[in-house]
Amino acid sequence: MDDRWPVWKLALLLYVFATGAVAINLFMLGLIGQALGLDALSPVMALALSVPLGIPAAWLAGRWVRSLLDQAADP
Repeated sequence: MDDRWPVWKLALLLYVFATGAVAINLFMLGLIGQALGLDALSPVMALALSVPLGIPAAWLAGRWVRSLLDQAADP
């Protein structure tokens, strides 16, 4: 029996953290965009955009953690 955590469970666990990281990065990107003449991205809009964008970020984080766990378990 395989007792490894599947990627989807790791991604579900990491979703909140990945979404927060995406929100911070989007907000900072909006601040940098002001230097290029773009409108600033409000914190609320950054949070709203980070909810769907957090899904692929959490999936990638789950794959990364799964690979680290596999490396650690290798004899």
